[in-house]
Amino acid sequence: MSPIAADRKWLALALLALAQFVVVLDASIVNVALPSIGRDLQFSQENLSWVINAYTLTFGGFLLLGGRMADLLGRRRLFMAGIVLFGVASLLGGFAETEGQLIAARALQGLGAALLSPAALSLVTVIFKEGAERNKALGVWGAVAGSGGAVGVLLGGMLTEWAGWEWVLFVNVPIAAVGALLAPRLLPESRNEGARHFDVAGAFSVTAGLSLLVYTLVDAEGAGWGSTQTIGLGALSLALLAAFVAIERSSRAPLVPFPGIFRIRTISGINLTALFVAASLFSMFFFISLYMQQVLGYDALKAGLSYLPLAGGIIVSAGLASVLTTRFGFKPVLVMGLLLTASGLLWFSQVSPDGGYVSDILFPSLLAAVGLGFAFVPMTVAAVSGVEPHEAGLASGLINTSQQIGGALGLAILATIANGRTADVAEAGNALPVAMTEGFQRAFTVGAGFAILGAVLALVLISGRASREHREAAQRGEVEAIPVPA
Repeated sequence: MSPIAADRKWLALALLALAQFVVVLDASIVNVALPSIGRDLQFSQENLSWVINAYTLTFGGFLLLGGRMADLLGRRRLFMAGIVLFGVASLLGGFAETEGQLIAARALQGLGAALLSPAALSLVTVIFKEGAERNKALGVWGAVAGSGGAVGVLLGGMLTEWAGWEWVLFVNVPIAAVGALLAPRLLPESRNEGARHFDVAGAFSVTAGLSLLVYTLVDAEGAGWGSTQTIGLGALSLALLAAFVAIERSSRAPLVPFPGIFRIRTISGINLTALFVAASLFSMFFFISLYMQQVLGYDALKAGLSYLPLAGGIIVSAGLASVLTTRFGFKPVLVMGLLLTASGLLWFSQVSPDGGYVSDILFPSLLAAVGLGFAFVPMTVAAVSGVEPHEAGLASGLINTSQQIGGALGLAILATIANGRTADVAEAGNALPVAMTEGFQRAFTVGAGFAILGAVLALVLISGRASREHREAAQRGEVEAIPVPA
């Protein structure tokens, strides 16, 4: 591999960011299409949620394995395999004629995303040198990751309204094809050259444990938090993850070296903080969508367009966050972002049954957008800061896994809280829009609590010294990256 001009680096980033954008997009783009999908494929109401859950389940369950495979087998190779699988699964999903076919295609999409996403982030870390250059690249990455959910709702509404629900899946196919064709020309191949063994037992236990944990969380509302299913499957998933830790401690070529990467205090702290960042983010998108459509009466297209300021705000603030992270370090910017996100969610907790767009959606959206942009960029910078190049895929898989688990857990908890409050208010004789609004208010309030807890954890667990050292190194422009092939 030989160094190339800076503009080729940024072309590589554009490709990687586009791929990540599609991965994030597909977690939300299907939401507004669910009613149409249910009618066309004759879904039962209880099975309809699995159009989303099947994607979340395999994505969250296989992320850690995908990240380590990228380190061992080659990051570009895994990126290409993931994007091809994602595109094929999207094509199969668009042609699905039964609910089983669509759910299976969505699960396959999640598997492709689990291979693609950590490989893409680890490629960013090896293409761009640590410091100001990488912070700028991760500013783009943070803007993409943060805005993908909002743009997904917008694009989903437009495609469903104008072309049919199938196109929320078909839209991925040309993007995947272009990505697969450009990858060999723009992306370097890098791997841990010293690796000769693959930890099969560790791979099985962690993938089974994470998949089962995500399944338990996403199905907990329907089965009941105190049900035999939830408690039993939760205990089994934790047992598998405990077995994984035991296997890794005795393996000569562990999938995740314990304590290894977790000796870096910031890595441990940022992954725990990421759980709460994702818990507040996922729930915010979910409940805003329901409030607009079920209380204010917006159709899918209007609801999607209403997300434009939120998406734009995240993109702008993420660019600013990359500059602030270089100037002040990742810790203070992350804490500030989480506190602003909490403020936006507290503002959302004041929504009313006869609310207006400007007062109840626009202003709190803009505040939360600034917070999310400020949170995503330093969180991603910290997640790969100080990590050896041969563990870049592992670090990328860890932060993605933390976000997926946090999102699934947060949404499951807040949906239960919102539904419980709505049921109580409705039983007291209030109109359904009033009852639903009070449920959403309660969920937004608890979501703000998640963001505040994330800020506290970031203050306590993330190393201030590491943040300062990163800031100083970024300002000096130190640390070389792996060059990109010409």
